[in-house]
Order: sequence, then C-alpha cells, then structure tokens
Amino acid sequence: MPLPTATYRLQFRNGMTFDTARARIPAIKALGISHLYASPVFTATTGSTHGYDVTDANGIDPVLGGLAGLEKLARALKAEGIGLILDIVPNHMASSLENAWWKSVVRHGAGSPFSRHFDIDWQERLTLPFLGESAEEAIAAGNLRLGVDPDDHGPSLAYYDTHYPLTPESWGMLADALPDPEVAQGLSALAAEAGPGGNWPAERLKTLAARLEGMLEALSGNAALLQALHDRQPYVLKDWRTACKHLTYRRFFEVTGLVGLRVEDPAVFEDSHRLVVDLVRRGLVDGLRIDHVDGLADPAAYLQRLRAAVGAEVYIVVEKILEEDETIPGDWPIEGTTGYEFITALTHLLVDETDTGVLHRAFADAANDDRPLAAQALEAKDLMLSVNFEGEVTRLSRLLADASKASGDDLPVEAFGEAVRSMIRALSVYRTYVTADGASDTDRRRLASITETAGETVTGQAARDAVAFVARLMTEAMPDVDGHLLSEIRARFQQLSGPIMAKAMEDTLFYRYGAMLALNEVGGNPGQRPGGPNAFHTRMVRRQADMPHALSATSTHDTKRGEDARARLATLSEMPALWIAAVTRWRRLNAPLVPVLACGPAPEAWVEWTIYQAMLGAWPIGGRQDPEFAGLAERFDAFVEKMLREAKTRTNWGAPDTAYEEAVRGFARHLLDPEASAVFLADFEKTAQPFLAAGLVNSLSQTVAKLLAPGIPDIYAGSEHADFSLVDPDNRRPLGPVVLPGYPLSVPTPETFTRYKQALMRRLLSLRNMPQVGEAFAGDYRPLAIEGPAARHFLAFERRGRDCAVIAILPRCVAGRLVEGTLMLDTDLTVAADIALPFDLSGRLINALTGERIDANFVASVGSLLGEHPVAVLATG
Repeated sequence: MPLPTATYRLQFRNGMTFDTARARIPAIKALGISHLYASPVFTATTGSTHGYDVTDANGIDPVLGGLAGLEKLARALKAEGIGLILDIVPNHMASSLENAWWKSVVRHGAGSPFSRHFDIDWQERLTLPFLGESAEEAIAAGNLRLGVDPDDHGPSLAYYDTHYPLTPESWGMLADALPDPEVAQGLSALAAEAGPGGNWPAERLKTLAARLEGMLEALSGNAALLQALHDRQPYVLKDWRTACKHLTYRRFFEVTGLVGLRVEDPAVFEDSHRLVVDLVRRGLVDGLRIDHVDGLADPAAYLQRLRAAVGAEVYIVVEKILEEDETIPGDWPIEGTTGYEFITALTHLLVDETDTGVLHRAFADAANDDRPLAAQALEAKDLMLSVNFEGEVTRLSRLLADASKASGDDLPVEAFGEAVRSMIRALSVYRTYVTADGASDTDRRRLASITETAGETVTGQAARDAVAFVARLMTEAMPDVDGHLLSEIRARFQQLSGPIMAKAMEDTLFYRYGAMLALNEVGGNPGQRPGGPNAFHTRMVRRQADMPHALSATSTHDTKRGEDARARLATLSEMPALWIAAVTRWRRLNAPLVPVLACGPAPEAWVEWTIYQAMLGAWPIGGRQDPEFAGLAERFDAFVEKMLREAKTRTNWGAPDTAYEEAVRGFARHLLDPEASAVFLADFEKTAQPFLAAGLVNSLSQTVAKLLAPGIPDIYAGSEHADFSLVDPDNRRPLGPVVLPGYPLSVPTPETFTRYKQALMRRLLSLRNMPQVGEAFAGDYRPLAIEGPAARHFLAFERRGRDCAVIAILPRCVAGRLVEGTLMLDTDLTVAADIALPFDLSGRLINALTGERIDANFVASVGSLLGEHPVAVLATG
C-alpha cells in the first residue's frame, strides 16, 4: 500500500471496539484519511483503558472483538481504500498474573521457559512489590492467606483477590501440613507434573481443589507455615512503596505493573512479534508505530530486525522525543517519529516571540522562585535520580563497581552512584545509543560533554575517577571487563537516562512550572524562547530533508492538553498584562476559599495560577451555556489531583497528602460551581473572550500548517471538530456520535468553529489526495516572504512538486485584531501585509477554499488572498 497521506488515530477501549470503529469508516473516508492508526489492540489487563499493559502479545483483545473482529475491520478498511497502522509495545508487558508468561515466571522462577523473556536480575528472588504492607505484616494481619487459584486451581498465597502461585517445589512442604493424607499424597504426586517442563494438570487439580480449599483456609492462621512457604518461593512479596529502592526487574518508568521485555534476544523478539508479523504478511496491517523505542537495549538492532521481518514497504514510525539539536540516528530503517517535535515547532510559531518574559516573571513572583528554569529542571532530575529511581541507580552502580574491580581500578559503589547521578543529570537528550560496536561521533561528543560537567560537580577524587571510568566504559573497548557485563552496563545506563528525563521534565517540572502552559508539552522546553516564523521555516526545511514521512501530530493520547487548548493558551503571550491583572483580581476575589493548612495555603499562589490557566484551556467555546460545561468540574477534579501529585511538592503518588489535595480540589470545584461562584465565573468568562477568539484562529492556522507542512498529518480522533481536553485520562474519553463532514466553508464564527474546522480539514486533505497536486507534498518546503507593517502576523510557505505547487498563508498573534463575532481578521491588519508569490506560478493559482482563480501577479496583499476566510490555501490549477 502507498505511504499514508493522512492518519486517523483511534483510541480503542473506553467504548471503542472493532465494531464501533467500523461504523466510523464512512466519516473517516469522507474526511480524506488514508490510514486508520490504532492504539494497542493486543490482549491487555482486565479493565485496561489504554492497552499498553499487554498480557498476550500474540492475542487480540476479546473485549475489542478478538482476532476475527480485527480481521473484519481491516477488510472493511481495505474495501474503502484505507490502510491500517498498529501501535505495538515491544518494550514491556504487564507484570500481571493475567499474563501467562509472567505467571510462569512467578511460579517457576529462573526455571520458567520465559524467565529470560523479561529483564530480570536472577541473582536474587524476583521482587513483587504489589502489597500494601510487607509480607510479614500481611501474614500477621491475616491479609496474606493460603488459597486455591480460581483460574488454574493451583495452591496459592492469596492477598485479598490476587492469587500468587506457589511453586510446585514447595507443594511438598504444604502437603506435609495437610490433615488429610489422601489429599496430601495427591498434591505431592501432582507437583512433578506441574513443573516448568510439564503439562499443567488443571483438571486433576480442580478435582483436588474442592477438598483442598477448606484445609488451606484452616492453615492460613499458621503464620510460621505461611512465612516458610513464602520463603520457599522464587519470588518475594513486597510493599509497593519499596519499588523505588529495590526491584529485581526493569520496569517502564515508575510503573511496577509493567515489566521490561528483552527483545534484543532474537528468540524473545520472535515470540513477542509472531502475531504482528503475521498480520503484516497477510496484508491486514500496513504500518507500525513503535511505542517507547528509547526503552530498548539497542533500538537500532531492534528496528533492523523488525524491518527485515515485515519488509521494506511497511510504514514504521517510532515514539521518540527529539531535542532541538537532535536527529534520528541514520541506521534506523524507519520513516520518522510520531511527531512531538512538530508540536513544539507549531507552538513556538503561535506564541508571540517578542516578549515571553512577562509571564515568566509573573509566575516566578507567584511561586516565589526566581531561579532559572534550567536549575529547576536539574532539581527535578536530582529528585528522580535520588528518590524515584534510587534502586535503578544502585543496581547500575553495583554493576559498574564489578567492572571497575575486573579492570583493576576497584572504585567503590558509592562513587559510582554519584558519578551516574551527575552524568545523567547533565545529559541534554533522552539517551545515547552506544552498542557493543561502540559509540557514534555524536554520542562521543555528548558523552564527553557530560563527563566534563559531571567531573566538575562531583565531590572527591573517587567520584571523579568513577566519572572518568564510566566515560571510558561507554566509549572504549575494555578487554579486562567481561563482554556481557560491558553490554549490560551500557544498556542500563541508556535505559535509565530516558526515564529520568521524561519523569523529571514531562511529569514533574511541567506540573510545577506553569508560566505558560502551552509550552509545557511532551517534547517541548518551556525555557526555550520561541523563534517565530523564521524558526518554524528552519525547522520545516530540516524536517523535509530528514523526516519527510514522519507523523505530524498536534494531539495524542500522551499530550498534556488537546491541540485547541494549547493553541488558545498560546495567546496569553499576546496579552500578558490582561491575564496577569485578571489572575491578581481572581486571587483577591477567591482568597476566602483558600484554607491555610499546617503546610501552608491550599492552593499555593503558583498552583492557583496554574488552575486558572488550565481552566482557560479547557473552557467550552459556548461558555457556561455550553453542554460541555456541565461535566467540566468532574473532569477538572481528576486533573487537579494528577497535577498536584506529579508536581511532587506537597504530595505525590507514593505518599499522598489527602488533606492538602482535598483542599485544592475543593477550591477548584467551588470555582466551577455556577451558583457558588457566579461572580467569579462571570468575570472569568468575560476576561476569556479575547483569548478564546484568538485561540480559535490559532487552531485554524495550526490545522493548515499540520496538513500542508512536511510530514504526514495525524488526526487524533475527535480533534477534527475540536480538542480542548486536559491531560490523560481526560484525552481518552469516549468519542461522541459519528458526524459526517459536509459543512460548507463559509465565514467562520466561534459558534461554527467545530464544523468549519472539520470542513477545512476535509478540503485540505482532498487537496493532498489529488494526483495533479499531491506530488507537491513530496517536494520542497519553501518559505515565502511577507512584507509590510503587519508581516509578523502572518506566515507563508510553498510546497513545490515538479509541475505543481501549494501555498499556505496563515495568521498568528492576532489577539484583538478580529472582526467582532467572527473569526475573520481586521482589514487594517490584512492590507498591511504583502506576499511575494513565485513568478512562475503567475496565472496558474486557484484559491483552494473558494475555487476562485487568483488574478494577482508577483505581489499581493494578504487580505486579497484571504477573502472571507482567516486562512488561505492556493494551489496550481
């Protein structure tokens, strides 16, 4: 199937099944979509809302419709000329007993045939940190008891409704304690058959279970027996709060419910990709999205193996955060990323670059913290390294100490702990990609830089020596160090730096620093000053050269807010004084609602600032009269809890301060109570109007840029109308009814925005799909000059094919410059900007939104090209 021209990201679960997806095919086709892009559809944990907690990599989730349902969906899509892209999760699986591979490992330990499928340190027992207390406390309290697993009928240690299987090697000990010799003999006899190499004797265990269950319940009061049985297991049950200090398996970020897969092992790759490769080879799947590629031990080797398995024609993109000076490694055989860097480029275009410092200074005053943002980012990294990922740092440090001893340096573990923390905190990208073959020139430069920085920040000669040793180990051959140990250290260092960056920036700093929330987006950096149109042009020229077929996203299941909320919040940069005055007024008005707890006011001033801004982003277009307003308070309540816990200042997920949280959530609920806060809400709604109107124009500019700039536009389901969602789970809410495109492109107003946006999207996607014009999108990206007093308020670019061209003209920074009641620009603005059209297109251009031929020659006023629309798209006829 040809490369995508546009993808439609559909989140399965939460009411979306293969059957309901099929019902949306007519609307997807009418919009002009070439490929449906599905969230993970493999069997996941019961009740999963996202599908990234896979329990069976070779099964399609029955709750969605199973394999038969997926096949039916794929055939229905193919019948309409639409391809299918699947989101796959090679980095991890659910560490759930619903996962047969994992349950085998829990039951049999290192003897399980799947013990090497997962990234587990088998030098000690497998840690299972899923209790609310220690195992000893659970036994003493009667919360950990003996039982029979209702799924496979084997004896278990039951913690409430969760049954941890007893290894068959310990069944003899259990049998010795049973009062019925016949049952004891039966259980002992079955132990040999239940070993890792045998066939599980489910039916005979089921027969035995009827008599066994009551005996086990009676024995559950024998604490010494339970402790002895627990000690005989290949696992050790732990309090969930201990996971950050010690864990014997690699987890996904801080999620102990997700265990790392060793897909670097060819056998594990084959086992975990059997179904997806089959779906591709059968022609049911045309593309793959690779989740969290930076979590893999060797991303390049994985992607090369995947490419060899699925063939050269399959479209592959990876979830990868690119920093400003970073590009995809050249040896990755993929089309590009899922597009977070594109979100950053667009946001920086929409933000007024002339003076973003006003909001930053105001927020610093509210937070009583004027430190540079870079210092605050390092503080967040330090927290991750010293607390949240303490166990991972300690494990890596011990491996480094072993390597040091083998090489003759024999540096202490503590010195390596300081070295690892200092080097990772200094790394400006998510990770490097050093392998057994060595480091690229780019990675050598990055490692040299962090080595120099870390060498200056660590204390003591031992730590400085440890920094130098780590640098040498990452970049040089070390014949005295075992090759497997060397490879493991390199992989673990790089698998750790990514989660540290993600959790420190996206899931800590972005919730602490709320000067301008539009900049707090995955892949973004709120401390980086936007560069306006020139910076956007530079990024797009580079994007066309490096990743012309990467996805261009604006909303995803992981973005911090919906695309239209972000576009709206960018307007704060245009009217900072208005916003700051409003926040000052609201804080004074709502001061009686702020209780002072022992730990201080709740909310603090900076939290209150962030709440008001998040409210603005999520505010319904129709205000308090909009049907969406009725559910905003409930949605906002979940957002506030997440915001507070992710910020990790006075509460967090591991140790929640419920009194503080309830006070802040109560404050937010009160703000959104139409009766209790009528005065505030009236003021808020009035103040919001210029931000709302300018934000809607930003959204339309964003839509044009996404659909016409380099890359494959990715439409997050529902955002073709509007997306003012908060962070997950708010952005994974069930979709509304199917709405077929069909609204005419007439003068847009706030009331008609959702229909206009969908119609605009449909018109531009039809342009991409026209054979006589579509070639332009494979061609060059060319910035077009705009002159005149209002030049900074517009951006224009051309996409040029061999004998065709498309030109986009879009507004930016237009707050206060709109015709009242519409989304049209003031003529005083549009006539004050002229665009230089390419000479060779004179007489050949048609306005793609109106169908009118363009009479202008070389220079035209922007207003003459916009007509009755806030954006203009011209194409060769």
